[in-house]
Amino acid sequence: MPIRAILWDVDDTLFDYRTADRAGMSHHLRAEGLAGGFPSADQALDRWREVTALHWERFSAGETDWQGQRRDRVRSFTGHASLSDADADGWFDRYLVHYEAAWSLFPDALPVLDALAGEYRHAVLTNASIQVQDRKLRTLGVYDRFEAVLCGPELGVAKPFAEAFHRGCEALGLPPGEVLYVGDEPDIDARGAAEAGLTGVWLDRAGAGGRPELIRITGLDQLPALLRGDTRFGASSTFG
Repeated sequence: MPIRAILWDVDDTLFDYRTADRAGMSHHLRAEGLAGGFPSADQALDRWREVTALHWERFSAGETDWQGQRRDRVRSFTGHASLSDADADGWFDRYLVHYEAAWSLFPDALPVLDALAGEYRHAVLTNASIQVQDRKLRTLGVYDRFEAVLCGPELGVAKPFAEAFHRGCEALGLPPGEVLYVGDEPDIDARGAAEAGLTGVWLDRAGAGGRPELIRITGLDQLPALLRGDTRFGASSTFG
């Protein structure tokens, strides 16, 4: 069946999350006077990502709520387990100011959305909360490009589970075989989509390579050619 629509991941696919997170936390550490608490900025950022992953897993497992995982990230990162909810919220809100100031799309995001706008329908399927992604997509000026924005916490199921991808297809009113999913995680995104019956594409921006069973591109500028049949579609990509 021909591809009629594209489901998009957001963070580190369209939106440059890692750069924004790094810049935001670097500015926040200096503003909070915490920079001296770590041997280097890189180690501070590594610790922030570590606690983010830890508490996101707890949130995904239903062990805490959205606000709770944010508070627990702050307590773990600062080492102040007894920090009050109000103080933890304030710390995180101040971080968000710096983080949001660094928001940007990848340079190839708008060109590919423009290039594919007339040929394919578009929607978003992300594991982040609608509280985050709605604001992000609107701030970045691309919200109206998508027919639907589906988020794991609100769906009650997340990638890589097949139901999450199928819910995205249902929102578009299309069977999985007519939908392509593109994201930066080889297993959560590309493999998960493929196992759910969609066409999964791994956006390997870092050029890590490997995973010959996956369709792989190293930049979004390669997606139009892939869709238009200039490469072996349905087999491992020759890009990168």
